[in-house]
Amino acid sequence: MADKENNWFLARSLRVMQENLRKSGPAAGAAYTLLGAILLLGGIGYALDAWRGTAPWFLLGGLILGLAVGFLELAKVIWRK
Repeated sequence: MADKENNWFLARSLRVMQENLRKSGPAAGAAYTLLGAILLLGGIGYALDAWRGTAPWFLLGGLILGLAVGFLELAKVIWRK
């Protein structure tokens, strides 16, 4: 009897976990997009600064642009629901 009850509890727990993971997929994707945009555009800005010798300006511009792009993608996911 205890084995049957444990199996039922485990199966139910796994179903709930799978449903939560499925629902969190778009939010996780938006978070990775935000992080990727900041790193990519900030890295491009850093490389431009190193190439042109214009200390922080391209880096700051790349970071700001990365934030804008990332938050736009995050907003798309949030407002889609």
